[in-house]
Amino acid sequence: MPEEFDKKFKKILVFATVLLVLISVRLVDLQLVNGTDYRTQSENRMLRSMPIAAPRGEILDRYGRPLVTNRMAFSLQIQKTNLTKQEQNAIILDLIALMQAEGEEYIDSLPINAEGTDYTFDGYEGEERQNRIARFNSEIGLESGGAFDAMALLCETYEIDPAYTPAERRAIAGVRYEMDERGFSVNAPYTFAKDVGQSVITRVREQNMRFKNVAVVTEPIREYVYDNLACHILGRVGPIYKEEYAVLKNQGYGMNDTIGKDGMEKYLEPYIKGVDGRQSAVQTVDGRTTAIAATVPATPGDHAVLTIDLELQQILEQSLQTTLESVRQGRGKTAQTASAVVMDVNTGEILAIASYPGFNPKTFDADYSRLYNDPLKPMFNRAIAGAYPPGSTFKMLTSVAALEEGAVTVDEIIQDQGVYRYYGQTFNCWIWSDERRTHGNVNVSGALRDSCNYYFYEAGKRLGVDKLAEYGKKFGLGEYTGIELEGETKGILANPDYKKKTFDQVWFPGDTLQMAIGQSFNLFSPIQLASYTATIANGGTRYKAHLLKSVRDVETGALMQESSPEVYGKVDMSHATHQAITYGMRMVSAEGGTAGSVFGNFPIEVCSKTGSAEVSTGVANGIFVSFAPYKNPQIAVAAVVENAGSGNAIAPIARDIYTAYFGLNAENSRPAATYPNTLLP
Repeated sequence: MPEEFDKKFKKILVFATVLLVLISVRLVDLQLVNGTDYRTQSENRMLRSMPIAAPRGEILDRYGRPLVTNRMAFSLQIQKTNLTKQEQNAIILDLIALMQAEGEEYIDSLPINAEGTDYTFDGYEGEERQNRIARFNSEIGLESGGAFDAMALLCETYEIDPAYTPAERRAIAGVRYEMDERGFSVNAPYTFAKDVGQSVITRVREQNMRFKNVAVVTEPIREYVYDNLACHILGRVGPIYKEEYAVLKNQGYGMNDTIGKDGMEKYLEPYIKGVDGRQSAVQTVDGRTTAIAATVPATPGDHAVLTIDLELQQILEQSLQTTLESVRQGRGKTAQTASAVVMDVNTGEILAIASYPGFNPKTFDADYSRLYNDPLKPMFNRAIAGAYPPGSTFKMLTSVAALEEGAVTVDEIIQDQGVYRYYGQTFNCWIWSDERRTHGNVNVSGALRDSCNYYFYEAGKRLGVDKLAEYGKKFGLGEYTGIELEGETKGILANPDYKKKTFDQVWFPGDTLQMAIGQSFNLFSPIQLASYTATIANGGTRYKAHLLKSVRDVETGALMQESSPEVYGKVDMSHATHQAITYGMRMVSAEGGTAGSVFGNFPIEVCSKTGSAEVSTGVANGIFVSFAPYKNPQIAVAAVVENAGSGNAIAPIARDIYTAYFGLNAENSRPAATYPNTLLP
């Protein structure tokens, strides 16, 4: 029995010895003989597919001059590797410290303050703020509690070491939260910071083992050529939000994409986005790229040509500022905000449009808190969203309606008696209130020249509120203009239904008289006033207001899409009516008219109407509408300066535009050629 056991033991021993020898031989082969080759093969086993960002198409003015372009810049990406959460946290903190030391910004949208003690949600108050807090807590899985509890949960989720300071824990959590929001994965690296300076890039490259999962990439960055210029029109771009991604993910968007957030950047998104490319990178387990296996190049977006004239836009914005400075020397001491629109009367094209004050799209994110809290609301586009009483600029509408409906005739004389009496009420002409005198006998053209309230009280009484409202609608007042920008107001066209629904009050005869001179509940935007004036100028055709002129192929310049004038409505206007109205407006700009001091000796015949509208607090708003030339109208200008005191005070805005448009300035530089001749290869 022992002998048999001994034989079995020897066999097992021999087998074990042979097995050990084989294993040893294999280990020698793996580690010593072919160790270098096998290590290389092991390290090179990770193949990642990474996106190549497509440059957005450029945005150009009507003559092909760039307004928004792209430039290549460095960005920092955090890549998915086999590092532990604690190792990732340490690298993130080092990266944050480097960025802060160099004065660089990085992306962090976690809505908790730097100390981790309270929610931020800048721009939201009351119930809306509480709703956003509740949604955020639900999103991170917090059933109850406040910001302190949210931070504790995030630190637990991301395994952030309690030994870090509260500020360090908050900083790490901010980046980790953003990484989750961006769908961080092997094939979707997280863009930690864009447009990073050379000093940071050099440090990251030199210390590649310290920042082992951080990659330096080059990608196109949006470049706004003229800082604040046309900021409300051009808009801005930004990282895609989770809610936006849910809608756009099936349209080829990724969570790290940049998209248009507002303005024409947003409207033009389908045309100028481009198609991202892909590159397959061979990487080591710690994230180092060893080779590029294959590349599908990105396709840039097409170019968008706007109707904007760069020079007119620059002049308009400068004129708003200088006019504000001027009116503050007179009655408009509190004037600080203004807006204006320049429109082609025969197409509806917007040649220039501005709202003051504005903002710089380049620094929008950094400036957001200041912009939001600024009482002047620089992010608010007054040109399309501001709603103002039109004052006496409404009187052309009353004139057209009264003439076309036969309530008055072009030759009929009405005697201004200073005080108009109706239904036991009295309504003064402005000249009676100011100087205790009258305009005497006036026809419709003279009434427009003198802005005679008495005449328009009588015309409004004869016409009636229903016809005033009917013509107001035809002129597009209280209607959208069609402009591509979001946020446009419809304004308010006064009528009995509006008064009843809003104030639960009946419409009185006196309301019709007030409406006829541009008071009552009327509120219109500058772009509506520009469209209304253009419709008068061209004889009654109301065109859709638009900013997009064409879309052109990025490589060849070939026309991909072109906007054509689109008629939104017609106002029946006889030649006699048109002649009487425009002649009255011409006299406003001539010697003796309310704008005569600005245009009396001007070489171009200008037609205009001044207006002032009382406001609840402060000095009256100044309103000015105009078109030129008188006999062959080409462009219309509408401007509003809040608290300017009078329309005459802001007429220089239109004069500056006409000076440039008609080449009266020796320094005029507007191109003679159009886009295809200046930009095509």
